[in-house]
Amino acid sequence: MDSSTWTVSIDAGGTFTDAIARSTAGEVRVAKVASTPDDPSRGLSNSITALAEAGLPIDQVSLLCHGTTVATNAILTDQLARIALVTTRGFRDVMGYRQASRPSVYSLSPERPKDLVERRARIEIDERIDSRGQVLTELTDAEIARVVDEVVALNPEAVAVSLLFSYLNDEHERRIGEALSAALPGVPISLSSEVAREFREYPRTATTVINAALRPIVGRYLVRAEGAVGAAGLTSPFMVMQSNGGSVPAERAEQQSHQLVLSGPAGGVAGLINLAEEHGVGNLISLDMGGTSTDVCLVRNRRAPFAREQHVQDHVLLAPTIDIHTIGAGGGSIAWTDSTGRLRVGPLSAKAVPGPASYGRGGTEPTITDAHVVLGTLGGGELAGGLQLDKDAAKSAMARVGDVLGYDPEETAEAILAIGLAHMVQAVRKVSVERGLDPKEFSLVPFGGAGPLHAGLLLRHLGLKSVIVPKQPGLFSADGLLVAGLRFDESRTVLSTLDSENLEWLAEWFEDAATTGREQLVADGVPESSIIATASADCRYLGQGYELTIPLDGHDPSALASAAEKFHAAHEELYGHSNRGETIELVTVRMAVTGSLGRVVGQKTNTESGNPEIGRKQVRIPGVGNCDVPVIDRSRLAVGSKVDGPAIIQQMDSTTFVLNDQVIVVSDQGDLIITENER
Repeated sequence: MDSSTWTVSIDAGGTFTDAIARSTAGEVRVAKVASTPDDPSRGLSNSITALAEAGLPIDQVSLLCHGTTVATNAILTDQLARIALVTTRGFRDVMGYRQASRPSVYSLSPERPKDLVERRARIEIDERIDSRGQVLTELTDAEIARVVDEVVALNPEAVAVSLLFSYLNDEHERRIGEALSAALPGVPISLSSEVAREFREYPRTATTVINAALRPIVGRYLVRAEGAVGAAGLTSPFMVMQSNGGSVPAERAEQQSHQLVLSGPAGGVAGLINLAEEHGVGNLISLDMGGTSTDVCLVRNRRAPFAREQHVQDHVLLAPTIDIHTIGAGGGSIAWTDSTGRLRVGPLSAKAVPGPASYGRGGTEPTITDAHVVLGTLGGGELAGGLQLDKDAAKSAMARVGDVLGYDPEETAEAILAIGLAHMVQAVRKVSVERGLDPKEFSLVPFGGAGPLHAGLLLRHLGLKSVIVPKQPGLFSADGLLVAGLRFDESRTVLSTLDSENLEWLAEWFEDAATTGREQLVADGVPESSIIATASADCRYLGQGYELTIPLDGHDPSALASAAEKFHAAHEELYGHSNRGETIELVTVRMAVTGSLGRVVGQKTNTESGNPEIGRKQVRIPGVGNCDVPVIDRSRLAVGSKVDGPAIIQQMDSTTFVLNDQVIVVSDQGDLIITENER
């Protein structure tokens, strides 16, 4: 009798929904189905059905992890819920003037960013707390009743409450929240003291507002998703990936909706850290290229980079997030000519429907995918979901811009690929060269459906150390969800100098936050032995306007005291100078508590050698010309196999293309290691 259990992860992207299941016996089942943007829960259900058809025993599934773009899409498409905002009298227009900055400072006709909350729906309340957390103006029951009546009259789908200095004293916010909950049963109420207990008025208020505006959307989606999962027969715990690189149980994800904005891409970075450990390397750059966009992340010493805030559209979110740089250049990015006749690529995408012209689903616009089909680097085999690419349709699409440029289809395709590649190179340089780091000291890990297609080109253009193509690159982000584990974050603005008299109470805060996090993760089913608490602090020289996040070796007074030297060193590395005689101010203290639900068993690798070549193709290689290139079935490549470029490596979920004078070696883990031949 088979006693193994399975874990399933599903990553819903803009074009495809990727699913992978792993058993404790090392077996793997995979599925890649078309995304359903009109209702992503259908894509979730379809992927579970596809896994079952591939041999997944549904009744043996012990855990389901899910990465979703529902929150991201709601913000990008301005499909947020209708909300009301309650704020201190005199501060209703914080959401209007924001941080008093102009994104397009030299524009003669700047477009005003859209307000997240209509001015009429911003309700002022008579109360006041000062910068030390002391009450200046008492909040009366009569005032609460007045404000509640005004909010109820607006009939909002959710309510945000953000009062001045509530991060120091949340008494007034809690009283208003309790009254609103009683008057509006079933309506989400978001308090800034619970969502973002940090200073800076606009970011804190904006984060609370976005949380409130997302909660009805995310909540409705999770209800549908859990229904789809249940209908498919899955009764296992359901986890949702957050922007911070950790998961959260679905029943709590709705309360933390603002932390789902980078849900999908975060899974890829979790997988990247795991891959770095498997290969014993420290420095990696990920390139996650799907159908709509490309996400780039640089990892040093196997540590994921984190940012304190993220910017989505024109909005600021105070939430710990993996530092990912995103560009609008995916496989489905549309090529077009502007009013001057210049060729452009992206950011508009053909998306899942209708998709690139070569998909044969009604698309007519030329895309990066179509360019590869015309050049011969893609096509000739069956892709995910039984998709056959139509080269004639791709050539017809090339003519839409080729006729303007005076190019034939092949020249047009090469030009489109060159511009798309330039966007990718610029993105990699953004996270490396522009931060003082040399790409030659890093290995690139391309994944997503379109990432490996550009492996050889990026290796040559950037002079990288090597390229590592994972076993299932098109499912890598989904696979990463399984190794991410759960995460609990707590933060608080303290604005305290780093003096000996402050170390004791700061250490007490860290210990309390760590205890709260541990208790929450244990309640979520995480073994206590796997839980790790990591402390950090945002520091600056007294009088500076912005701060650096400094990781701490612990959270006792001695570890806090060591933050001073760490800050000096970080300041010098980033800005080229430090001043060890200056007073250091701790602005915000942070605690991250993480825990794993169990390591995923590695996939069995192929050790049997044979002839992996399944054919040959005429390919037009940029900068080289037409070449006769072997097509390799990746499933036939055994550990230790060597393939000389140029070559096309085909598999169900992605295609890898390497150039002449490049070589592929299959690692012990089954990954492809691509390097330049020694000359």
